[in-house]
Amino acid sequence: MPPLPPATQALLLANVAIYFLDQLLGRSLTVWGALWPIGSGEFWPWQIGTYAFLHGSFEHLFFNMLGLWMFGSELEQVWGRKRYLQFYAASVVAAALTQLLVNVLLGSGAPTIGASGGLFGLLLAFAMIFPNRIILLFFVLPMKAKYLVALYGLIELYQGVYVMNTGVAHFAHLGGMLGGLLMLRYWRGQAPFGRR
Repeated sequence: MPPLPPATQALLLANVAIYFLDQLLGRSLTVWGALWPIGSGEFWPWQIGTYAFLHGSFEHLFFNMLGLWMFGSELEQVWGRKRYLQFYAASVVAAALTQLLVNVLLGSGAPTIGASGGLFGLLLAFAMIFPNRIILLFFVLPMKAKYLVALYGLIELYQGVYVMNTGVAHFAHLGGMLGGLLMLRYWRGQAPFGRR
């Protein structure tokens, strides 16, 4: 496991602190900070970022923070703090915009919370930068990062299309991956951004 660099550490501490503060306040932060659908009457622009710091259960928080540590720490060491935070923010915002669009198309009124969109962006970047790195799926099954992330993406797509009303924002996860991919292409001067 990688060491904990400063930006990843700050994201971890912020998520954990906000989770326990939200529990202490009777989930009132979730009411204001969750990403509500645009037509719900509960949507506010700040929710495009705040939703990523809220979690519905301790398990939700734990697994998102475990992934943030496992994949984010190494990416922060490669990119540096500023670029890492830019990438994470792009993934979070793209996940939010994707979920808002899906909510409009499906007529959903459910709010979205969790850092998973940002985490899925980090997963994609990790697989692109370290494609042959071996990761233990479920801590037992060794798999190259590029195959693991492709599998996760396919599972999210399948569940988003065919398994509805699970309470999981599968398209937000895919949106986080898309945001991460677009950010990497922007940094590289690739289409749709042109040459830099």
